[in-house]
Amino acid sequence: MMIGGSFDDAVLTAETVKRGRDAIDTALECGLNFFDHADIYCWGKSEKVFGNFLAGNQGLREKLIIQTKCGICLANQPENGWPGRFDLSYDHILESVEGSLARLQTDYLDILLLHRPDPLVEPEEVAEAFDLLHRTGKVRKFGVSNHSPAQIELLQAYVDQPLMVNQIEYSPIHAVLHDAAIHVNMRRPQYGNPGEGIIEYCRLHGITLQAWSAMARGLLSGRSLAPDTAPQTVQAASMVAKLAKIRGVSAEAIVIAWILRHPAEIMPVIGTTHPGRIKAACEGIKLELSRVEWYQIYTAAMGHPVP
Repeated sequence: MMIGGSFDDAVLTAETVKRGRDAIDTALECGLNFFDHADIYCWGKSEKVFGNFLAGNQGLREKLIIQTKCGICLANQPENGWPGRFDLSYDHILESVEGSLARLQTDYLDILLLHRPDPLVEPEEVAEAFDLLHRTGKVRKFGVSNHSPAQIELLQAYVDQPLMVNQIEYSPIHAVLHDAAIHVNMRRPQYGNPGEGIIEYCRLHGITLQAWSAMARGLLSGRSLAPDTAPQTVQAASMVAKLAKIRGVSAEAIVIAWILRHPAEIMPVIGTTHPGRIKAACEGIKLELSRVEWYQIYTAAMGHPVP
């Protein structure tokens, strides 16, 4: 998300481009080949940095899986005073894809995700846009992000292409989908949420879950915690550090291994641009946490035992 440097109209600097390329090079060296984008990331600059990298590395494109997202319109764009909003209209989807293709300097996207649910969505328009993009070879596969089971069902009733992905926020300190699930039939209404059943639904329908903010913005792996940090986050960070020391790996590896331990085979999306943290996170691929270790982290992050 941040290889473009900043969410503003600042011109890309040579330093930002180099930092972005270093992050991409490190990911490739670690064996990663899946890159997640969105048209709004750094106001399109992140896609530009990646596109310039692709242009300078001929023959690399076919070895990569490139995914981007559309549907979020930032505040004051294109005119001052316009609110932040969601737009899954036919015209906006097509316009966004054309912009992403140009910035990424590629003829096609492997996967296109609808970034956020749009209350004004007309699923027929989404279907029409997907049909055109698929027929012209500009997008190979489709999915959603931050969508509930009912929202996916509505879209899939009209869209011919299978929705292959649902990208959700998920980490030890954002595991609300589990919190709701384990408190079924209990007097704890605070655990009710409209996303209840997302994991189970996606498993039943063969939809790959991707975890955004998988590394919890570094809060569990060494980032300085503010004095007002939630006690359960402090406890979770302490537990991650303890297990990292026992296992002889990085804290980042423990966090990634926690996500990979789930039987839904959730795909972590790491947002760091720091080469060292990218390498550290990749250590988690080789690490398998026990059920006890998984629950040690989960209950610490919840702030109380399971029911």
